[in-house]
Amino acid sequence: MNDHVEVERATLDASIASAKHGLLSFQQPDGHWVFELEADVTIPSEYVLLRHYLAEPVDHELQRKIGNYIRRTQGTHGGWALVQDGAFDMSASVKAYFALKMMGVDPNEPCMAKAREAIRSRGGAIHVNVFTRFMLSMFGVLTWKSVPVLPVEIMLLPFWFPFHLNKISYWARTTIVPLMVLAALKPRAQNLGEIDIRELFLQDPKLIGRTPRAPHQNRALFAFFSGIDIVLRATEPYFPKRLRARAMAKAVAFVEERLNGEDGLGAIYPPMANTVMMYEVLGFPADYPPRAVTRAGIDKLLVIGEEEAYCQPCVSPVWDTALTAHALLETGGDDAVAEAKQGLDWLRPKQVLDVKGDWAVKRPELRPGGWAFQYNNAHYPDLDDTAVVMMAMDRARRRSGTSDYDVAIDRGREWIEGMQSRDGGFAAFDVDNLEYYLNNIPFSDHGALLDPPTEDVTARCVSMLAQLGETIGSSKPMADGVDYLRRTRLPEGSWYGRWGLNYIYGTWSVLCALNAAGVDHQEPTMRKAVGWLLSIQNADGGWGEDAVSYRLDYKGYEPAPSTSSQTAWALLALMAAGEVEHPAVARGMRYLIDTQGEKGWWDEARYTATGFPRVFYLRYHGYAKFFPLWALARFRNLKSTNSRVVGVGM
Repeated sequence: MNDHVEVERATLDASIASAKHGLLSFQQPDGHWVFELEADVTIPSEYVLLRHYLAEPVDHELQRKIGNYIRRTQGTHGGWALVQDGAFDMSASVKAYFALKMMGVDPNEPCMAKAREAIRSRGGAIHVNVFTRFMLSMFGVLTWKSVPVLPVEIMLLPFWFPFHLNKISYWARTTIVPLMVLAALKPRAQNLGEIDIRELFLQDPKLIGRTPRAPHQNRALFAFFSGIDIVLRATEPYFPKRLRARAMAKAVAFVEERLNGEDGLGAIYPPMANTVMMYEVLGFPADYPPRAVTRAGIDKLLVIGEEEAYCQPCVSPVWDTALTAHALLETGGDDAVAEAKQGLDWLRPKQVLDVKGDWAVKRPELRPGGWAFQYNNAHYPDLDDTAVVMMAMDRARRRSGTSDYDVAIDRGREWIEGMQSRDGGFAAFDVDNLEYYLNNIPFSDHGALLDPPTEDVTARCVSMLAQLGETIGSSKPMADGVDYLRRTRLPEGSWYGRWGLNYIYGTWSVLCALNAAGVDHQEPTMRKAVGWLLSIQNADGGWGEDAVSYRLDYKGYEPAPSTSSQTAWALLALMAAGEVEHPAVARGMRYLIDTQGEKGWWDEARYTATGFPRVFYLRYHGYAKFFPLWALARFRNLKSTNSRVVGVGM
């Protein structure tokens, strides 16, 4: 690589101006930003299947566009992947095939024949995951003996019981509650065309039994929980009817308390779809307000273009707006700062101050004060969004001297400090969600049943506390958080990234936090991380990482083509560690400048964010619009000062 890359100030200024103009063009009339949030083919396929499950009138044009999307995303291996150019995934492939067939696509079409061969050559659809098995059971493809027993009486269990709803993550909790009603009543999809996919199985699908042990599950614990499943399967028909009715009523009450209007239960697609099906099986008509509003909310997740359409898993306005505000505040200039303040003013009333969500089960005395990821999700604010919003507000008040955000920041800090887990780390939505044994139950083949503390969220909270003036010496939450980060560093110098892909994201998050906390840039922890980042820079000057890095048999960083967002994270990390003058940083800046599009933003087709490792990945369409701008502006700012020190949390 050429170590003597120069970044001319005029070129840098022009790139920043173009990126800023492009970013501002996406601002909504009320001041906020929201970009598309794309997952894999699973959610669009499930949307199609839901409509046929309910026997809704066919929207042929919408169906055609979703079909185009599904066809385009088919991999060269014949099936569908969880990320662009990724490996074949059985569950995604079966759902995509089923959705296309449900739309009326001829099974003899080349795309269908290719998919069928890919599925059958890998052992057939028996290998789909638990959630897909539930869906196939409701369509009558499989029987209910193919899924774990999920008795709705779980709603009545005391908290001391080994399995309790408040011992699993918010996303699992909101998905499971309506699903338990479905499992109890065992509905059958209307499926007016009587479409079947038995051709995807190598055996009679009606004879398929319980789910096998997943690779992450402990053999002994899985056997133990499977034994419980067998006992429950035998005894469930004899559960008292009065008890079941009470549990069902409690499940419906749980759902209705958390519906969020059109934003839906948990404000994410799977619980929303399960809610609609729950109301349907319980006999509530389509115009019953909670059912109708939830169904309308699902359609709000659609992204419909001229030739393609897909369904988002959720929307990300708070996250997008807060990160955009950071990028604009870094950019500077009266127009950028004014627009950032508009976004922050939109965010301020979104703070949850009056609802004690599910987190309060473990922190009953704590006052609420967080922000949720979506427009409305009051029961489930998250620490990551809250910390990022607060840091942006603090930057704005530092710049202008405004006191507009003081109360919001104080309440947010109180809530985050109260949500620290006993190991010193911070989780996304819950506190002390450390019941790892639950990932061994048959239902948890995805391995994402819990929300334990993670390095990236902990780093964000430490960054926020440090930016607000707390120190390792004066603040126990800070000291415990930094200690957690020191403990979780991996041998090669990187940190795991739970919510972004992967070690680049985690390392960026932590280096920002350690810098903000006052850790010496020459300390071995920082030096090792810097050395690791420098070692994985691509020849083109950028950085990229593949989703395969989440593999269970950990082998570290997995190289991938450079992306603008991962390059920006690496650059922000290096600059936080004091490396603004390093030639690798100049090469990274040159990569961003050279790959910038005419409209000011970057073309990023690869997935760089994570819903659930190894199971569900995300492509934030905003990441290629605000992160590169942020890195370029940070570089310009540091090169213009004598200290070369990043003085904010991220």
